Amino acid sequence: MKEKEFISIIKSTLNSQYIGDDCAYLKDLGIVITQDNLVEDIHFTRKTITPFQLGYKSIMVNLSDVASSGAEPAYLTVSLSLPQDIDKNFIKEFYDGCKNACGKDVEIVGGDITGADKIFISVCAIGKSLNRNISSRKNAKVGQKIIVSGNHGSSAAGLAILNNQIECFDKERFIKAHLMPKAQIEFGQKVSIMVQTPYAMMDTSDGLMDALLTIAKESGVCMEVDFGKIPHEKGLEQFENWQDMILFGGEDYQLLACVPKDFEYGLTVGKVKNGFGVDLILNSKTVNYTEKNIENKLFNHF
Repeated sequence: MKEKEFISIIKSTLNSQYIGDDCAYLKDLGIVITQDNLVEDIHFTRKTITPFQLGYKSIMVNLSDVASSGAEPAYLTVSLSLPQDIDKNFIKEFYDGCKNACGKDVEIVGGDITGADKIFISVCAIGKSLNRNISSRKNAKVGQKIIVSGNHGSSAAGLAILNNQIECFDKERFIKAHLMPKAQIEFGQKVSIMVQTPYAMMDTSDGLMDALLTIAKESGVCMEVDFGKIPHEKGLEQFENWQDMILFGGEDYQLLACVPKDFEYGLTVGKVKNGFGVDLILNSKTVNYTEKNIENKLFNHF
């Protein structure tokens, strides 16, 4: 059973209106809230990431969710489950990475530490919704355009280099994209402040096609995307499967949004239209991708 099936069961069991977006928007409290876990040997390995990088990335993946809601990141809690071989140097470097990722505007205000067989990291992030138009995956409308915040495929290339010891040019750039991604907070803020009507936005942490399909499914529309317009590093094309890296490679932590056609910000890659699934224009041909087509190529957290 895959992640999305578990989420569907949880959502129907709890009958909660808040489950479904990158963040839960608690309008009565004026906040959004999200929580993500990173598990050793599932999301990372100590062989390829330093404690500083791990702390940094743990924070950024949560700030990305807040950014995708359009809220302003404010507070975090960090909980760790750690094996016996972790020492005080690891803790110091890990939290140095966390602090670096937070910058001056976000603060870690608590958490928990316990023992475990492997490293488990759980971060909860809270964002402020004041004067923001908060997004929802259900808000994509026919006639809107699809925009993204930046390059796709770089993190997948970095992971491939680390796992397979691949030598290539731009090697360090790709590795950094994977180990130290940057949440697109400014992009999320621009959209939430400038767009006054309902819009859809989410991050591409599980892959660009996953984000496209999720919004299409939640909004009951078809997302048409021109592959030639998707931004990517030119050096990516040295990889044999570079097109799949762009479409299905996760952990780029860029943002994708469906906004009015006259909104002048971001990089336009397609449009929202009537239909279902994702229509991908590639080499002058249009191929419709269904949920099954896409999920077979995405990273599985189980």
